[in-house]
Amino acid sequence: MNIATFTSKKFLVPGLLILVLIVLATLPLYGSRFLGMSSRDLYLAGIVLMYSALGVSWAMFSGSTGYLSLGTAAFFGVGIYTTALMREILPLGVIIVASALASFLIALLVGLVTLRLKGIFFAIFTFGLVMLIGQVVRYYEIVVQGRRGISVVPTGYNNFYFLMLGLVVVTLLAIYFIRRSRLGLSMLSIGGNEEAAAHMGINTTMVKVTTFAISATFMGAAGAVYATRMIYVDPGLIFHMSNSFTPVLMAIFGGVGHLFGPVIGATVFTLLENWLSQVVPYYYPIIFGVILIIVILYLPGGLVGLIPNLRNRLGEAVAKLRKGGQGEQSANT
Repeated sequence: MNIATFTSKKFLVPGLLILVLIVLATLPLYGSRFLGMSSRDLYLAGIVLMYSALGVSWAMFSGSTGYLSLGTAAFFGVGIYTTALMREILPLGVIIVASALASFLIALLVGLVTLRLKGIFFAIFTFGLVMLIGQVVRYYEIVVQGRRGISVVPTGYNNFYFLMLGLVVVTLLAIYFIRRSRLGLSMLSIGGNEEAAAHMGINTTMVKVTTFAISATFMGAAGAVYATRMIYVDPGLIFHMSNSFTPVLMAIFGGVGHLFGPVIGATVFTLLENWLSQVVPYYYPIIFGVILIIVILYLPGGLVGLIPNLRNRLGEAVAKLRKGGQGEQSANT
């Protein structure tokens, strides 16, 4: 391989990523004029980015360690409620940081208690954590404050979109560098064989707790940004289990093992669901569920897993064609 080929491959992917980022960053400037995008379309793009951030955050911990966490809605909801309570007091940037920090601290405390559990027991506990926090918030509002929910003033669609885009970029950079650090190698060791990792001298509990808290930080930040477009914050809607299951399904749909797998899954998942809900509003959950089951059963690597399969099949087809051509030449000779 010559230097020119190596250099082109080395800079091709970063160049494409920068180009995509430029296109996304300037989308509100040309979307309405040249693509006919409405405010609803820009909001939908922001929702795609939100689920991308949640899916990448979930994969940051569960995708590496193999521990199935269903607590996304808890940290996402903490971010939303922190923003709703502090919106009129502090600047938005400070509130997002505070929401992320609140989710980090709660995840740290929960992780210290629960990450000694394994398998289904950890998944059940994180599932119950969402219900517990939701019930505590509901009880406090109704019994102590004598009301339910918080009314908030939403910001513009552009602010929501740009904040979500920035969060996705930061989350992707975080998981990229974490996976290439000692912490990332320790997480992969735990996912491969936790007992062997412990015998190698890795503090498995501390690695799991740290990663769990870091992933929750970005979930809380996503909740804080999402709260800027809400009008009314209700615990029954915020701490709903769909906010835990949906990011997980999106990440699996796209491919947990790849950096951009959750982003691809969130994009296809959200756009497909939106399209089906408009075309077949009464039947789209069934159709969408069937599609999801097919992908999970026959594409264990997610949509990203299609790429190496297609590349291998294309390579085999080219090799057969070349072999057939060589055979014909030999026969003619």
